[in-house]
Amino acid sequence: MRRFRRAATVLLALLSVFTISAGVAVARMLPPRLALWRLPTVGSRSLATAGPVLAPVPLAEGPATAAGVAAALSPLLASAALGSHVGAVVDDLSSGQVLLSQDASSGFAPASTAKLAVAVAALNVLGPAATFTTRVVAGQAPSSIVLVGGGDPTLAAGHPPASDYPQPATLASLAAQTARALRARGTRSVRLGYDTSLFTGPLMAPGWPDSYVTTGNVTPIESLEVDQGRLTASGAPQDADVPNNYRARTFTPAADAAQAFASFLSGDGIRVRGAVGQVAAPRGAATIAAVSSPPLAEIVDWMLTESNNVIAENLARQVAIATGRPASFSGAAAAEIAVLRTLGISGGIHLVDGSGLSPLDQITPDVLVQLIRLAASPARPGLRAVITSLPVAGFSGTLAPGGSVFPEVGQAGLGVVRAKTGNLSTVVSLAGLAAARDGQLFAFAFMADQLPSGGLVAGASGLIMLATALAGCGCS
Repeated sequence: MRRFRRAATVLLALLSVFTISAGVAVARMLPPRLALWRLPTVGSRSLATAGPVLAPVPLAEGPATAAGVAAALSPLLASAALGSHVGAVVDDLSSGQVLLSQDASSGFAPASTAKLAVAVAALNVLGPAATFTTRVVAGQAPSSIVLVGGGDPTLAAGHPPASDYPQPATLASLAAQTARALRARGTRSVRLGYDTSLFTGPLMAPGWPDSYVTTGNVTPIESLEVDQGRLTASGAPQDADVPNNYRARTFTPAADAAQAFASFLSGDGIRVRGAVGQVAAPRGAATIAAVSSPPLAEIVDWMLTESNNVIAENLARQVAIATGRPASFSGAAAAEIAVLRTLGISGGIHLVDGSGLSPLDQITPDVLVQLIRLAASPARPGLRAVITSLPVAGFSGTLAPGGSVFPEVGQAGLGVVRAKTGNLSTVVSLAGLAAARDGQLFAFAFMADQLPSGGLVAGASGLIMLATALAGCGCS
């Protein structure tokens, strides 16, 4: 025990000596170390700077002038690829100053730029939140029902992919609702008819050949249809938004939709007796089930982005109904023009359809620019969907790579040109907005409707070159 105590005492003594020695050493060393821990100060020498990663973009000395715009665009407008009838208007969007005008008041076949007119008219009359309803009502006879078309141009048969936007109303959902209501009444079988009386007149517009249907551009226009008449290879409704499906569309959209509805009813346990035929729904008939479209603003986006002809024709008829005119091609065209006049659109506009498919349509470049200016106006927020729905060069819709006959825009126009495209066999048109490199915003319309034979691609390229030049120009 004594040995243990003696060893412990010696060990503690050694530890004390070591601790004192270490403390002295640290005390002697600490001031110089603290002197090294200095707060940051500004160096007396100049710091090295990195070279520029991107060269600065030279800005225009001032806003674009008429002379500057003409110098940039006139050589392109004179291109033989555009043919002998070429129109152009360029406005400064903020000031309203006309910077370029060539055949501005001359009528041109607008092709799909005519969809700007129906978009403006529909949004103004109906409002961005408007929806269109497809109903099932009680029929005249007991245990009979009628599928009533409400002119919903986005109605689908089955369920589209979840990635499709906007998600449309579907006949499958309508059938499920109908079946539940019928079973609740103890009804297990029905006779089914369909009513298309909301629209009137011929199913094809003046100037439309049957080849428009067989090449996948449009379907005959009825108030009941699904998937814009697009079909799969097996002939079934497509149930997906595939704008580049150029298979023949159905010539009997309403009858096809009714047959699809009958199939869904059967799948939901309701037997459909006899043939499905066209009937008139009883006046004041009770509604059994209903589904509604997405809001009009989303439908306009769908129409303008992919240049959807069936949507355009349905919207034109909805404008006619809202203004008390017949829901026919002629009634819809008259309604559109009347609404645009009340909005202050002046100048030449003659329409026989809503989509611009007919070569008999005529619109001036000046009218197209007026439509763009109106939709962009802060005083017209209800029309803003027209601007936000325009295809963006290099990124979306018919101005995306491979999105249409129009080629990719040049570097200067990427993302800063938003425009509606249009083309027929000898017609090209482009109308929208372009932001110049200094931020100046232009409203423009370029039109050519007498292209050389076989020159559609070259003509479309010519208009893309004009839009690129406008976006890239200082033009002061």
